[in-house]
Amino acid sequence: MSQSVSASASGQFKIGGDLSVNRLGFGAMRITGKGIWGPPADLAASIATLKRLPELDINLIDTADSYGPYVSEDLIHEALHPYKGLVIATKGGLTRHGPDRWAPLGRPEYLRQCVMTSLNRLGVKQIDLWQLHRIDSKVPRDEQFKVIADMRAEGLIRHVGLSEVSVEEIEAAGKYFPVTTVQNQYNLVDRKSEAVLDFCDKQNIGFIPWFPLAAGELAKPGSSLSKIAEQHHVTTGAIALAWLLKRSKVMLPIPGTGSVDHLVENVAGASVKLSDAEFAELDNQGRKAA
Repeated sequence: MSQSVSASASGQFKIGGDLSVNRLGFGAMRITGKGIWGPPADLAASIATLKRLPELDINLIDTADSYGPYVSEDLIHEALHPYKGLVIATKGGLTRHGPDRWAPLGRPEYLRQCVMTSLNRLGVKQIDLWQLHRIDSKVPRDEQFKVIADMRAEGLIRHVGLSEVSVEEIEAAGKYFPVTTVQNQYNLVDRKSEAVLDFCDKQNIGFIPWFPLAAGELAKPGSSLSKIAEQHHVTTGAIALAWLLKRSKVMLPIPGTGSVDHLVENVAGASVKLSDAEFAELDNQGRKAA
């Protein structure tokens, strides 16, 4: 569509080599209540934010059955079903015991339940991208990978991703199914997953950085990030996203919000083309802060 703010400016990536998405997506965790628990404080704002996504050419939406729990998937269905031109990625493998409380559960029967109930809530026959939210250390990981491979073979899942994993874990899972995305925490000031990102880049595995806008002290007035944002006439968050997009061709940032205005501010980052000098300056400052 013709407009000044569009996620298509971020470029495209093919998940699994055949599922094309614009690289700047949307994370649907923040459309739920406080502590990612229960319904949002402003339901109308959350629905409006979701409905705005296709208008901004965002076609990758990341959610999870544990967001709410269930609230995020339900709202996505209410606002966007039947998802024409959209890729809805979801996750399973965490249980919720209250606000801000998360616990892994990787028993095969539970992972199958996660997939089956997500299919029902989202109103689809196949999940385009299903991600294991965490590998449960209390369950042999081969058992977790095996049931995921089975569900992929059955056609319940099109592509499989992992979250918060090491290179060794990606390779171990790859013996059971192609790992098409990895979702690890990563941003300007959190570089713990550099080796994983480099591996994904070499293997053409989509890297979905969660908490992508975190910049800490780098975003304060007078900082390099702040000055560069002023020069490009966008927010510091938009610059943080532009830096991520320039960092790697497999980077798929999914900033989340329950505000239409904040959403538009974030998407403006897709059109920002940082110079090599700007990128290097931010990279250097981020590494020092890390």
